[in-house]
Amino acid sequence: MNCCFLIPFVVGIPLLRPCLTATENSKPQEVKQPVGSRLRARRGWVWNQLFVPEEMNTTRHHVGRLRSDLDNGNNSFQYKLLGDGAGSIFVIDERTGDIYAEQKLDREEQSLYTLRAQVIDTTTGMAVEPESEFVIRVSDINDNEPKFLDEPYEAIVPEMSPEGTLVIQVTARDADDPSTGNNARLLYSLLQGQPYFSIEPTTGVIRIFSEMDRELQEEHRLIVQAKDMIGQPGGLTGTTSVLVRLSDINDNKPIFKTTFYRLSVSESAPVGTSIGTIMAYDNDIGENAEMEYSVEDISQTFDIITNNETQEGIVILKKKVDFEHQNHYGIKAKVKNCHVDEHLMKYHAEASTTFIKVQVEDDDEPPVFLLPYYVFEIFEGNSYGSFVGMVSATDPDHRDSPIRYSITRSKMFSIDDNGTITTTHPLDREISAWYNLSITATEKYNVQQIVEVPVYVQVLNINDHAPEFSQYYETYVCENADAGQVIQTISAVDRDESLEEHHFYFNLSVEDTMNSSFTIIDNQDNTAIILTNRTGFSLQEEPVFYMSILIADNGIPPLTSTNTLTVYVCDCDENGSTQICSNKKRMLSMGFRTEAVIAILICIMIIFGFIFLILGLTQRRKQTLFPEKGEDFRENIFRYDDEGGGESDTEAYDIAELRSGTFMRERKTRKHTTSEIHSLYRQSLQVGPDSAIFRKFILEKLEEANTDPCAPPFDSLQTYAFEGTGSLAASLSSLGSEISDQDENYDYLNDLGPRFQRLACMFGSAMQSNN
Repeated sequence: MNCCFLIPFVVGIPLLRPCLTATENSKPQEVKQPVGSRLRARRGWVWNQLFVPEEMNTTRHHVGRLRSDLDNGNNSFQYKLLGDGAGSIFVIDERTGDIYAEQKLDREEQSLYTLRAQVIDTTTGMAVEPESEFVIRVSDINDNEPKFLDEPYEAIVPEMSPEGTLVIQVTARDADDPSTGNNARLLYSLLQGQPYFSIEPTTGVIRIFSEMDRELQEEHRLIVQAKDMIGQPGGLTGTTSVLVRLSDINDNKPIFKTTFYRLSVSESAPVGTSIGTIMAYDNDIGENAEMEYSVEDISQTFDIITNNETQEGIVILKKKVDFEHQNHYGIKAKVKNCHVDEHLMKYHAEASTTFIKVQVEDDDEPPVFLLPYYVFEIFEGNSYGSFVGMVSATDPDHRDSPIRYSITRSKMFSIDDNGTITTTHPLDREISAWYNLSITATEKYNVQQIVEVPVYVQVLNINDHAPEFSQYYETYVCENADAGQVIQTISAVDRDESLEEHHFYFNLSVEDTMNSSFTIIDNQDNTAIILTNRTGFSLQEEPVFYMSILIADNGIPPLTSTNTLTVYVCDCDENGSTQICSNKKRMLSMGFRTEAVIAILICIMIIFGFIFLILGLTQRRKQTLFPEKGEDFRENIFRYDDEGGGESDTEAYDIAELRSGTFMRERKTRKHTTSEIHSLYRQSLQVGPDSAIFRKFILEKLEEANTDPCAPPFDSLQTYAFEGTGSLAASLSSLGSEISDQDENYDYLNDLGPRFQRLACMFGSAMQSNN
C-alpha cells in the first residue's frame, strides 16, 4: 500500500505540494501491516516533520495533508488527528486528511508539537492503518527584539583613568532561534557616551576612551543599543542606560580664593586667643579635601590651627602683643592636603599661599613699673622722714596719664606722688630686719587701672645694743674655798648684727677691782672665768656677793655694758663639794613648788565649796517658791514680817496668829484700793496691833493679788513687811512721811541704844542742819 503525504515547505521558497512515494529507505518510516489484508510486500507510511511559520496572521492556515495509499477516492476512509494540540490548535479534514492551524503560533512559547494520525474505514469501522506519529515544527521569524536583563547598570571608575580602562560589560538576550539565520545574532553600539567611552560590538564591554575629570562632570549616562540580524537593516533593537560615576582622586591642591586678609587683635588679649579665620577651597572631596594650614611668621607671634570639621584655618595669638611696641604684623599662611599619594604629587608641587595683616588695637592698660620689684636699704635708728628709696611707674598708653602711689597696710613708711618712700617711725633691726611692702600705682584719669609692685626694705644694723650675759647665772662658792678656785664660766651675746664675728671683752668694774674676794680672767674666746681671790668665806657674815662685770663688743663704735653676777656662799662638806649647795637650791625650788601646789589646791577647794553653797541655796529657794512640790499643798501664802522694838518690846503682834488660818480666794472684780491701803497702813502704824486691822489688810492684799493680770500663773509666795507700834522709836516707815511734822525732833534716837545709833547720826544731823 502506497501513501502520498503532501507537505508544504516554508523555507523562504515557493509552496510545493509534491507527492512522495514511500520507500523502505525513507526516514523516518514505519512499516505497517494492515489488519485483515492480504499478504503482499512490506508497505507503510513515511512521515516527515511538518513546518508551519509562526505568527501567521490568517485565521486558518493549511499545514499539510495526510493520505493513505489505500484511499481509492470512494470517500469510505476517515482521517483522525490525535496528540498535542489536536482539535484545538490543529484540526484535520476527516474526508481529505488536510491539516489546518486554527490560531497564530509562537515559536518562543512552543516550537514543536507531537501528533498521531489514524485512518478508519467507515464501512467497517476498523482502522485501515495503525496509528503513526509525526511532528509539526514552528519555524522562527525575527519577531523578538533584544532585551537587557541585568539593567539598570551602574559603574564607578576613578577619575583621570587612562584609555582602555574597563568600566562595565552589558549583555542583551534575543528570544529568537539562534540556529535560524541571524535572528539572534546581536551587535552592540553606543547611542550616547562618546567621546569618553567606547563599547566592543560583540561582547558589550564598555571601556574608557579618554580621561575624565570628576570636578568637571561627576556622572556620565550612557545609552547602549543591541541590534539583531548582525546589525543589518530590518533587524530589531533594544536599548539600556549605564550610569557611570567618577570617584575622586587627589588631583587638586587647596587654593586660597582670597590672597589678602585683614585681622585685628587687642593688646590685652591673652595668649591662645582666636583672632580670625582663613579659608582655602579644594575641589576634591572626602579625605582628599582634608587640609592643614601653616604660618610663616618671623616674630613667632601668631600661629594657625586647622578646624577639622569646617577645614578652616584659625589664627591664634601665640604670645602677647603691645600696641606701643608694635601696632601691626604681616604674616604669610600656607595650605596643603593631608593625604597625597606619591603618583599624585605632581599636582601638589607648589602650595597655595595668602598674606595676613594683623592690626594691634590699643587698650587702656594699667601702669607699668620700671622694675618687677625693688630692694632698698636703710640704717636702723634713722629719724622720722628718712629717705628709703624711689619707685617709678609709667602709663604705657599714648595719653600718658599721671600716676598716684600708695602703700598698702604699712604704718612704718609713706610714699609721695613722686614715688619717694620715707619712714614714718624709727626702725629697729632687732625688731624687724626686713619689711615687705606693696606699692600701688593708680592712673589719675582712670582709677580702675591699678598695678602693684613688691618692695623689700632691709634695715641695716648699727651698733646700738651693748653685749650682755648669755643667760642668768647663779654662782655658788663654798665657805672653805681656796684662792684661785674657778667658780663660774660666763659668756655674752649681742643682739646687733656684725659684719665679722662678734668678739667680747670681759673685765671687772672699777669698784670690784678694789674688791679682793673674786677676780675675772678673759679667755679671748667670748668667755671668761670667775676665780676666788682669797681663802675662806663666811656664810653668816657675807652670804651674798655682787660682782659688776664690764663686757665690751668689737662694734664701731664699741659698746660696753655692766652686768651683775650674784655669788652665793654655801656651807659645803669637808671635800669642798658644791653638791650640797645644788641640793639646797633644788630643795628651795621644790619647796616653792610644793607651796604653790598647796595654794592652788586650797583655791580649788574654796571655789568648789562656793559652788556647792550656791547650788544648795538655789535648791532651797526652789523648794520655797514651789510649795506644791512638798507634802503640804496650799494656796498662795502671804507672810508679813513684824519688826518689834527689840527684846523689851512685848506689845508686838504675834505673827503666829496670821499663820494659823487660811483664806480661800474668790474671783472678784478689781477695785482701786490704793487710798484705802495707804489709810490701812497708817492706821496699823498708829493704833497698834489689832487683829481686825491685820485681817482686813491681808484680805485686801489677797484680793489685789487675785485680780492682778500681771500675777504669775502659778502659786507664789509674796512677803509684805509690817512694823509694829510697840517700839520706843515708833514707826520708821516712810509711808506717812508726807504728813509728818517737819519740825519733829529725833534726838530721842540717841537713847535707843547702839542699834539705832546710825539713825540718830543721820536724822539728828539733818535736823540740826535744817534748824
